[in-house]
Amino acid sequence: MVSLSREAQDKEMGTEDYAISLRNLYKVFGPDPDQAMQLLSEGEGKDEILESTGNTVGVHDASFDVEPQEIFIVMGLSGSGKSTLLRCVIRLIEPTHGSIFLDGEDVTEMDDGQLRQLRREKTGMVFQQFALFPHRKVIDNVAYGLEIQGVSRKERHRNSAEILDTVGLSGWEDYYPENLSGGMQQRVGLARALVHDPSIMLLDEPFSALDPLIRRDMQQELLDLQKRLNKTMLFITHDLDEALRLGDRIAIMNDGEIVQIGTAKEIITEPADDYVANFVQDIDRAKILTAVDVATAEVPVLRQDHSVSGAWQEISETDAFYVVLTDEHRRLIGMVYSHDIRAQLENGSVSLDPLPIHEMERVSLERPVEDLFPLLSTNSSHPLAVVDRDGRLEGVVDASSLVSGLTKDGEVPRGASQ
Repeated sequence: MVSLSREAQDKEMGTEDYAISLRNLYKVFGPDPDQAMQLLSEGEGKDEILESTGNTVGVHDASFDVEPQEIFIVMGLSGSGKSTLLRCVIRLIEPTHGSIFLDGEDVTEMDDGQLRQLRREKTGMVFQQFALFPHRKVIDNVAYGLEIQGVSRKERHRNSAEILDTVGLSGWEDYYPENLSGGMQQRVGLARALVHDPSIMLLDEPFSALDPLIRRDMQQELLDLQKRLNKTMLFITHDLDEALRLGDRIAIMNDGEIVQIGTAKEIITEPADDYVANFVQDIDRAKILTAVDVATAEVPVLRQDHSVSGAWQEISETDAFYVVLTDEHRRLIGMVYSHDIRAQLENGSVSLDPLPIHEMERVSLERPVEDLFPLLSTNSSHPLAVVDRDGRLEGVVDASSLVSGLTKDGEVPRGASQ
């Protein structure tokens, strides 16, 4: 086996702190994987290696960590290597090189007995195809994993009935798969993977065979389950919308390599390369970004006890048509228009106190940008105040900052026309 530059670091990076850790994972299919690995270390590309050796590089130097209870998405187009990577995690496919740790245990060093125990107890897997036994009732499909573990019929049926209730299929225990819709069958698949209470779930495009409406329902079902069960999930998909909706973080694969890992916001706003940029170019940014992302800090923010002359100077320097007033703790009071301040200045007044203070609609830092359009359109002359949980001002959103925050390469975002 070829020695790679980061191999010495494999077991020095705190893998015990993560539910899943991959270090420099490779999978090569073909007659001589070692030859392919040697050529990779010399800088050869996978196309050249395939042509010269007949070996196919399925996964190329994949490394990442998944936090406990995180939904970590691996996404890419067909042939990108994402499903191969998933199967390597529990060695359904043997990796060619690299280390895989689940809760700090090195899966690559496990013998057959340890692997069987890992698959039966620690992990649950859900596939794109439901793979239900047509001759078994729903409850016996769910209980199958417990059955092969030797759990008594009474206990496995009790556990299976409980998990069926969790996935919303209570009352369907004695039906056969043919009596269930596609979405219901996939719920059975989820229940079967969950029945032995694994800490780690591996999901390989579980909803891609479903109709769009059912698929969206199942995505929500998964999010609801996660709130109750708090599993670690490694989720494979080719659907960017699905990845953005479900993932705490997303890894994008291209041609066997992971090209970027980040949150939905990071992927959308800071694509690592042209491939990722092209991948996300049609995504509605208004569904991903939040109020704090499009807030402007250029509007003057003054304490209520500020002088009129000082307020007018702030307005003159920024060309703002209003100022925002806060108390000494930066908690929002309201806004004052510049023409009122000017009138007060011309009258010789010193204090802002007599001026009319206009209320501002408050929105939280995490409020989705798509929610802001109707709020602004209701009263376009009143900007929105972005506040934290204690009511402290973090920024202001007006029509200009909203469009500016969403505009990419001079294009007006879809949400702006709504």
